[in-house]
Amino acid sequence: MRSPKLAALELRRFGRGKLPRAALVALLVLPLLYGALYLWSFWDPYSRLDKIPVALVNDDKGAAVEGKRLTAGDDITKGLRESDVFDWREVSAAEARSGVEDGTYYLSLTMPADFSERIASSAGDAPQTGALQVRTNDANNYIVGQISRTVFSEVREAASTKASRSFLDRIFVSFSDIHGATVEAANGADKLEGGIGKAEKGSKDLADGLKDAKEGSGKLSTGLKRLDKGAGDLEDGSRRVAQGTQKLADRVNGIDAKVGPFLKDNEKTIGDTARLVTDTSKAMRNNLDDLVKHAPAAARNAHAAADVLNVVYRARCEDAVLSDPACSDLKKAKQSAADVATIGDDLNTLIADQDGDLKKLDKQLGTLQEQSQALADRAPHLSEDLADAVARINKLNQGAAKVAAGAKKLHSGLGDARSGAVDLDSGVGRLKTGAYDLNGGIYKLVDGSGKLSDGLHDGAGRIPDYDKKDRDARTEVMADPVQLLSRDLHKAPNYGTGFAPYFIPLSLWVGAMVAYMLIAPMNRRALAAGAPAWRIALAGWLPVVAIGVLQTVALMSVLHWAVGLQMARAAGTVGFLFLVTACFAAIVQWLNARFGAAGRILVLALLMLQLTSAGGTYPVQTSPGFFNALHPFLPMSYVVEALRRLITGGGLTPVWQACAVLVAFTAGALALTALSARRRQVWTLDRLHPELTL
Repeated sequence: MRSPKLAALELRRFGRGKLPRAALVALLVLPLLYGALYLWSFWDPYSRLDKIPVALVNDDKGAAVEGKRLTAGDDITKGLRESDVFDWREVSAAEARSGVEDGTYYLSLTMPADFSERIASSAGDAPQTGALQVRTNDANNYIVGQISRTVFSEVREAASTKASRSFLDRIFVSFSDIHGATVEAANGADKLEGGIGKAEKGSKDLADGLKDAKEGSGKLSTGLKRLDKGAGDLEDGSRRVAQGTQKLADRVNGIDAKVGPFLKDNEKTIGDTARLVTDTSKAMRNNLDDLVKHAPAAARNAHAAADVLNVVYRARCEDAVLSDPACSDLKKAKQSAADVATIGDDLNTLIADQDGDLKKLDKQLGTLQEQSQALADRAPHLSEDLADAVARINKLNQGAAKVAAGAKKLHSGLGDARSGAVDLDSGVGRLKTGAYDLNGGIYKLVDGSGKLSDGLHDGAGRIPDYDKKDRDARTEVMADPVQLLSRDLHKAPNYGTGFAPYFIPLSLWVGAMVAYMLIAPMNRRALAAGAPAWRIALAGWLPVVAIGVLQTVALMSVLHWAVGLQMARAAGTVGFLFLVTACFAAIVQWLNARFGAAGRILVLALLMLQLTSAGGTYPVQTSPGFFNALHPFLPMSYVVEALRRLITGGGLTPVWQACAVLVAFTAGALALTALSARRRQVWTLDRLHPELTL
């Protein structure tokens, strides 16, 4: 008979009678009860921490910080009561102490009376650490104590961070104030540097100006000396001028006294005479034209008459007696005719405009005509003009007298100015020396103010200036400078999901172990019939594998739909568990087949070794060396690692490695079972009289 039929016959036997059926149901449900109930009870304990009663004591009296009220205890109390961690119950310190002792409260958290005051002291001269007081009692529950340490560590960190934020915020505000004051000082230093620079330039200009002023004052002194000498000369000259104008005024006044009445009485006569001169000059200028026209003919006639008289004279008088009166008169006439001819020639020459004498005469006559006409026009006012001229000369005389007096005063004042200019020159010399000293000092001051300005600007650049947003960000960082940036690549949503890879194979191992308590590891009919050893091994293995598959389906169905287990790879998880139950069945079968009743003890011992070395709870590296040495050689180690990747996600390399290991263990266990079957086909005294039966 083939192995599948033998396996079916083995299973069919559980259908005969109520007890076998009940046993089969119990066999199917046992892993479910073992695994599902256990996981359910520990599925998500952290979500129900708010059911744990914890005493909260707030004795904090608060404190005043810079005019503001600090109540750190109230703030923490409010935050804790709003949280979902523990069932916080505010009680007195005595109630908390007795409650932790008798188990009413699992633990207590106390904020002392000076809690806020200690936190506020961070900004004072004597900073103190604020202390949160925690009281636990492991006799009540050890795990709660462990959880509380984590929770209270977070509370302490939050309180410390808040206190640090307050302190650091004040520091950053102070930085901003210092920065602002330094910037203002730097700006003031800039203005000071600019002002001193201008002062330095001004002092240099002053020194240069005083140098020029010194030269000018020297020149002024010399000039005033010369001016004083000139003022003396001016005084003498103006005095002489005044004396001269006085004499002139005296003479003019004397002439006016004599001539004035004459002019006043003869104004008409003078005017008529002037007009006569005008008319005469005009007539003479008009007759010059007739003279020019008739002069050449007159000259010729004069010469002709002179020639005739000359001829007559020679004819009548050359041989006559000289004493003849006629001849004497004729000679005079001849001579007169010659003179008239000469005058005619001279007049002709004048008319010919030789040397321009005629034109000059005409011009002079024109001038005489104009001046005489002007005199004729002013003749009626000559007495008034004379009076006006006299008055002007008198004013000139008075002015000259004043000039002489002013020149005298000027000479006296310039004498004083000369002395003052000497003193001024000496003083300007001293000012020039002081100005150069001032310029040298201000130059050094400019260099110092420049260094001060640069230093203040550099200091302002190094002193941080934070606005509120930047201050808050930096306070956040410095209050909590090292934060844990946690990134869970494949996060298990709860405690039960994290431990499912450990409890599921445990329940399947128990299921296989119990199954071989009801099913023989080697089919007796096959043994009695002398069937091949490998067929006997398969006939005893396949029924348990079938039951294991049913156990897996039932277990995973309840875990998924009832308990809430979510699997990243559900189909892969179930398929892998089929391989796991097949492997576990093969191992348990071999131990029972090879060692008989003792094999059941070995199955339980092997389960304990696998549970302690698989790393299902804590990492295996935290276990003693013995368990670390066993870890690579037991199948559950690979099963736990593979189920973690299948349930929570991640790379599948551990899954394929586990599959290879499970196949190898399965094949090896079946081979060993077949070898045991071959040995069981030979009856010995040990088989007839076993030393131990269960």
